[in-house]
Amino acid sequence: MLALTSLIAGLGGFSIVPLLGSIVAVITGHLALNQIRESGEDGAGLAKAGLWLGYVAIALAVLAVALLLLIVLFRTTTS
Repeated sequence: MLALTSLIAGLGGFSIVPLLGSIVAVITGHLALNQIRESGEDGAGLAKAGLWLGYVAIALAVLAVALLLLIVLFRTTTS
């Protein structure tokens, strides 16, 4: 169940709730992988996909903010 939640939140991190969905995807993905390791259940692929989606969305958000700050800084220094 956590693995599916991670995947859905990871997908939501790219569309509906960008940062919150990504954070939820990463947290539930790690919890799901730990649960799968202990119980031997299926769903590791879903959990890993959710983790990847979450981490990629967070990285893109950080890059976007850094780029925005660089643009603002560059425009202020050249004006």
